[in-house]
Amino acid sequence: MGIINTTPDSFSDGGTLYRGERLDLDRALARARQLCEQGASILDVGGESTRPGAAPVSAQQEQDRVLPLVERIAAELDVIISVDTSSPALMRAAAAAGAGLINDVRALGVDGALAAAAASGLPVCLMHMQGQPGTMQQAPVYQDVVTEVRDYLASRVAACEAAGIARGKLLLDPGFGFGKTVAHNFQLLQRLPELAQEGLPLLAGLSRKSMIGKLLGRDVEQRLPASLALALLAAQRGAAIIRVHDVLETMDVLAMWTAMTEWEQQ
Repeated sequence: MGIINTTPDSFSDGGTLYRGERLDLDRALARARQLCEQGASILDVGGESTRPGAAPVSAQQEQDRVLPLVERIAAELDVIISVDTSSPALMRAAAAAGAGLINDVRALGVDGALAAAAASGLPVCLMHMQGQPGTMQQAPVYQDVVTEVRDYLASRVAACEAAGIARGKLLLDPGFGFGKTVAHNFQLLQRLPELAQEGLPLLAGLSRKSMIGKLLGRDVEQRLPASLALALLAAQRGAAIIRVHDVLETMDVLAMWTAMTEWEQQ
C-alpha cells in the first residue's frame, strides 16, 4: 500500500504535492502513477493529517483535498484506491468516485460512520488508536497493549457485523504509533501473530514512524533503512498489507524474503 498524503502539513513529505495553498492534481496523479509502477497494488489517499498533535480539518476541506484525486486515479490507473478517512460523508462520496477500500484510524467510531461504510459496500480497515491525534502521544498507558488492542479490534469487528458489514470485508490495523510508546510498538510487532488469530488480514504501517526517530535519532528523511527493516519484520509476523511511503525499496526487500522462503521450501 503506497501512501499519498493530500495534506499541506504532512509529517513525511511536507506538502510536496502542493503549489502554494492548492493541491496540484497533476503532480499528485504523477506520484500515484509512480507508486503503481514501483509495485503498489493499493494507494492510500488521505486528506486529514493524523500525526501526533495534528489539528482537525473540516469535512468539506477533507473532501476537497481527496475526492478530485480519487476521481483522477480511478479514471486513469488500474489500482485499488483506499481512502484514509473517518468522515461518513467522505466515505459515501469516495465510494461513488471509485474508491475500493475505507481505511479508518478511528475504526468507524465517528457517529454515522458505521452506516456510511455499510452503505458503501466497500471493505474496511479498522485501526486501533488510544485517544485522538492531538493528544494520543501524551503518556499512553496499557496494562497489556496486545490484549487491549486485540479486544478493541474484536469489539469493532462485532459492531461492523451488527451494522451489516460482512466479516470477510474487514481488515485490522494495530495502529503502530497511534497512542503507543516505543515499547508498546515493539510489543505489538513481536506479538503480531496474536492479532492474526482473529482470522482477518492485518495491515501494518511503520513507515517513517517517530519510533525510528526516538530510537536512532533520525529525521524523517533519514528513516528509510529502519522503515525497510520494520516492514520485513511485520511481513514475517503475518502482516498481509504493508503501508509505506517508499514502495520500490520495500518491494525489493519483500521480494528477496519471498525468494528465500521459496528456495528453502524446494
